[in-house]
Amino acid sequence: MLVEERVALEQIVAAPSNPHRMVREARGLLMAGDGLANAVIAERLDVSRSTVLGWRAQFVDDGVAGVGRVRPGRGRKATIPAAKVDEIVRATQNETPPEATHWSVRSMAAAQGVGRSTVHKIWRARGLKPHLVETFKLSNDPDFDDKLVDVVALYMNPPENAVVLSVDEKSQVQALDRTQPSLPLKPGRAGTMTHDYKRNGTTTLFAALNVLTGAVLGKCLPRHRHQEFLTFLRLINRRVPKTKQIHLILDNYATHNRPEVKAWLAEHPRFHLHFTPTSSSWLNLVERWFRELTSRRLARGSFASVDELVAAIESYIAHHNDNPKPFVWTKTADEIIAKVRRGRVALDQARAISKTHH
Repeated sequence: MLVEERVALEQIVAAPSNPHRMVREARGLLMAGDGLANAVIAERLDVSRSTVLGWRAQFVDDGVAGVGRVRPGRGRKATIPAAKVDEIVRATQNETPPEATHWSVRSMAAAQGVGRSTVHKIWRARGLKPHLVETFKLSNDPDFDDKLVDVVALYMNPPENAVVLSVDEKSQVQALDRTQPSLPLKPGRAGTMTHDYKRNGTTTLFAALNVLTGAVLGKCLPRHRHQEFLTFLRLINRRVPKTKQIHLILDNYATHNRPEVKAWLAEHPRFHLHFTPTSSSWLNLVERWFRELTSRRLARGSFASVDELVAAIESYIAHHNDNPKPFVWTKTADEIIAKVRRGRVALDQARAISKTHH
């Protein structure tokens, strides 16, 4: 046995993630290299002498690369024919049961005449999850490509001597108070909260995420009109140094295009507005921050008044800004456009299939 072969076998034995079959065979070959008899190796590793002979013969033919590899025709045989597996996969992807909108392990097993564990293994191996569905909506904006390129350019190559702010409103944030006190977390039991609640009013959070630093400028206002939006623009104008240009990434909400807003912007030429395509809220990074605010502070909160809700939001913003971290945009505009075009092709095909079935 060559020195490099021994080193490779020792590495196989030492790796904790290797299968037991591979490690055992490597140990047997190392024993053989030390001059131990086949019968002794078989006894120590609790295998037959013929197994050891097979290891040594395969090592002569294939070297270290063959250690742990099951030869064709050996090993456990598949109990489900490949044609049946293909049929289960095809039915999962292209059909639905007569009494439901999607397959379950139980219903697919009954339809195909196999065990539930068989269906579960096939689905798991191929990443099929009929019980899950993801939502989507492709933008129909005729200027989708141009708007996308404009916004992504601000993320990936922001202009010099300027501040890029991702701006949006989280409207109708409800001050919800649970009808009974929640029970705390304890060993063996999750924390609890009542399913019902009392509504104690709403607020609207206007937020601007600094794309470069990750810091957030936020203000809660009672309503969601152009007057409140102008109030927030004036706040941004006061907070951003006068020497900086201001680029705002916004959605297409009507408030942002009111004549009063346009008149104010005309008087403040350092503001530059960049609109995301319609139905493309995912393109506005502040939406990602809204999601964190909701999951970390609001969803499980209990607020007896709007003032309590506003105080909680302001506290969260202050805590966030103590150590802000920016969201890093990685996808280029070309990559996104290509993916959207593939999505449109798939959507057109789905529509054609739907028309055929109807």
